Amino acid sequence: MWWWLALTAAATEVRGMTVSTPTWGWEWGTEQMDGTLDVLRSDGVNWVAIHPYARIGTDGSVRFRDIDPDAPPDWLTRPVREAHARGMKILVVPHLAYWGSGFSWRGAVAFPDDADRARFFVEYERFLLAVAKAVPEADALAIGSELDGTVSDEKAWRSLIASVRGSWRGPITYAANWDRVDDVPFWDAVDAIGVQAYFPLVGPGRSGDRAALDAGWDRVLSKMKTQRTGKHVVFTELGYDAGPDPAVEPWRTGGGPQGDPLQVSCLRAALEAIDREPAVIGAFLWKWFPGEAQHGDFRMSTPALQAVIRERWAGP
Repeated sequence: MWWWLALTAAATEVRGMTVSTPTWGWEWGTEQMDGTLDVLRSDGVNWVAIHPYARIGTDGSVRFRDIDPDAPPDWLTRPVREAHARGMKILVVPHLAYWGSGFSWRGAVAFPDDADRARFFVEYERFLLAVAKAVPEADALAIGSELDGTVSDEKAWRSLIASVRGSWRGPITYAANWDRVDDVPFWDAVDAIGVQAYFPLVGPGRSGDRAALDAGWDRVLSKMKTQRTGKHVVFTELGYDAGPDPAVEPWRTGGGPQGDPLQVSCLRAALEAIDREPAVIGAFLWKWFPGEAQHGDFRMSTPALQAVIRERWAGP
């Protein structure tokens, strides 16, 4: 039985962490990744996610490292194998690397020219299939992340989904940006609703107000109940950067010291809110890096944030 069908409302079932990369992902195939999985498991994490990259061009071209389906690379197969060896599950979320492309972020990826749009769907499908065939033992696959400017092409997306289903036997989701969930016309064709959960929760200056954070989450989660898709929701990304007001625009980098009190407060409020709402089966926190690497923003590996994760997910 597929993973979301066996869930109960008794507890948060997906206690996930995205293990990111400062490069193209070679670190996922190393002993550093193995050690990271050990740490995460001890913190109560039961799912991990990785995000293989492809480059996107403004002409719709999608370029990625060669993946031989008969001899897939260790940086894709090892994290699946090692996660399973630890009793954990793994979600694979192919990402489009937009930096240097002319697009400001993934949500801006769009193709007014018909030829460019057609090229994109052909080449993006090739990328998805290459990844899917390389990791047949993975537990779930996301077919896209934050591709707001393309989802209106419903026919192309449904064709892509059908093609992926022909090569991938497991469950699939799509990771919609927090404010575009209602714009996705093909939720019926995937198995769970993925949401990039960077919801604005409070007004300026109130990120440290726990009552305001709780009210913000109650407002967000009440909408989850009204979407009427009949499917569970999983937060495919959830995180806060350190800064003066992380709950106002959670998608922004804050520039503060990682693990600051506001970041901690926001994470605790989010995890407790998810536990209150049966429609949301869990979250993948954004983000961690293999080994001891400490890279930039949204880092969940600081002692203060790790303590919150362990408190909520590992129990006493």
